[in-house]
Amino acid sequence: MAVMALRRRPWQHVLGNLSGCVMHARFHSSKVDLRKLRPMILKRIESRARDYPVRGMVPVAQEVLKARAVLFQGVSALLRVFPVMACKFCPEVHIGEKGHLIQTCCGYKRRAKNRVHEWISGGLNDVLVPVETFHLQDMFQDVIKHDQRFDFDRVPAVLELCWQAGVDPYDEKKYSSSWNLENVSAGSEGAESLSPHELRLIANTTLRAWETLRTGVQKLLLVYPAKVCKHCSEVHVGPSGHKARLCGVFKYESWRGAHFWKKAEVNDLVPPKIVWRRRPQDPLVLVDEHRDFYGHAPAVVDLCTQAGVIAPIQYHCMMKVQGLSEPAQVKV
Repeated sequence: MAVMALRRRPWQHVLGNLSGCVMHARFHSSKVDLRKLRPMILKRIESRARDYPVRGMVPVAQEVLKARAVLFQGVSALLRVFPVMACKFCPEVHIGEKGHLIQTCCGYKRRAKNRVHEWISGGLNDVLVPVETFHLQDMFQDVIKHDQRFDFDRVPAVLELCWQAGVDPYDEKKYSSSWNLENVSAGSEGAESLSPHELRLIANTTLRAWETLRTGVQKLLLVYPAKVCKHCSEVHVGPSGHKARLCGVFKYESWRGAHFWKKAEVNDLVPPKIVWRRRPQDPLVLVDEHRDFYGHAPAVVDLCTQAGVIAPIQYHCMMKVQGLSEPAQVKV
């Protein structure tokens, strides 16, 4: 027996010690009674709710609503002069009279890959992608269950974020066009007769509103929590996500499961909608052979630059402003 004990391998001694520690830990483990902790947790939630809305963030939310109203009016006016094309089978968008020939279409229900897009006339929602969420009466209310999903209204996520920040986005005296698209379309009538100088002023104001909106939403997200699903585009503004089993609907899957929530960023509430951008040195129609030389830009930025506005410097690298339009020919 002594010889057998000496022949035991070192890892067997380690496993023996670990099993002893585990057995020892089981006898000394303490059980937590969640029923006793529930009143303390609820009290902490109530005390936390008293700190909201934060007074210092109210002006930021007001600025976000005003910038959103100006952005919708400006984009709607520019689209009456500069056409936008949208793919019939995928979310691809192109700012221009003719769509590009770059083969990036995934087809209907993603059944194909690397196909040429089939272009149709686009609209406001193709440039400013709508992101909706459940409207909560209270920031710290109970989690929405699956069978309660029809009891809550669906509103734009930015408006819900401003609502929880202490600003009423439905105040028609201050934000008459921040949520009503009919007012936006009515306010953009007559844009076809504007001069190039007037269009440039509208584009400049629209681009500033775009940057103000994104900066303001980013500031609000530092104070007010928001969640986004890891597998789809669903957004929930609040400390915890809802339990509506709708995951997969927005990505063309047939199954419907629970969302897998993570922290939301500004791109989740205000999607930039990246598009291929045609530069002055590029051909009239972008071709697939030279796709590596073309630049990209958010759809709003590309729309404003076509009116004569210079894009902010942070987009120049993405846009490849000084890049080549095709491979350089080497002279022998």
